[in-house]
Amino acid sequence: MSIHIQNHLDSTYLKTPEQSGLTKEETDKKVRELVQECINEGFILAMIRPEYVSMAREMIDILQEKVLVGTVIGFPEGTYSIESKLEEAQKAIDDGVDELDYVINYTAYKEGKLDLIKDEVLKGTRLGLDNHKVVKWIIEIAALTDEQIAGITALIKEVVITHFQPEQFEKVFVKSSTGFYVTENGKPNGATFEGMKIIKDNARPLSIKAAGGVRNYEEAVKMIEMGVRRIGTSSAKVIADGATTVGGY
Repeated sequence: MSIHIQNHLDSTYLKTPEQSGLTKEETDKKVRELVQECINEGFILAMIRPEYVSMAREMIDILQEKVLVGTVIGFPEGTYSIESKLEEAQKAIDDGVDELDYVINYTAYKEGKLDLIKDEVLKGTRLGLDNHKVVKWIIEIAALTDEQIAGITALIKEVVITHFQPEQFEKVFVKSSTGFYVTENGKPNGATFEGMKIIKDNARPLSIKAAGGVRNYEEAVKMIEMGVRRIGTSSAKVIADGATTVGGY
């Protein structure tokens, strides 16, 4: 199949100044550069932290471009209360966001608190869809066993297909990773082909996003061919240009 890779790339910059060792001013500049690169290269979305949504929205609107603005909610731990996640999401909506990537409380899932997870998915998804936003649920596959990946994905699907309409299903994604989870012994902390297959098999008819770990054009195409609709990466231009990234998200 013919693939226009730019239509699948969520170009991403999510580091705080403390994480990157940059000043706030340098970080502001990097975010502006990311948004401008999305415009120049035709990437579908700029994925940035919530405090930058209004700035990105203004940049894109002034230039009358079609690049979407996405942000992360409850990032990166996912352990924030449902109320705080909804508050953060509502602020991003008010600032003009197009897509909300929630970090699910995967720690609570591992502890068996399934009602909490169901409530979080229901309320977070409803807030997004009621405001005509795309919603993605980050499950952090590096923190989960294969069985847990399948289980939490199936739970998200169950909530969505029970409470929302079929025409809304493709607007809800299960997403692999934050890119910030610390693993041991060199284990991948982002998307893997094996992990994405588990998500795909348990998410349908929801959409799926591979975040982190996709290093080059060939891997990106393989992901898309297996059913991945979006790829989150801090190296979108490298991938689109057909090169291989050696670091980053």
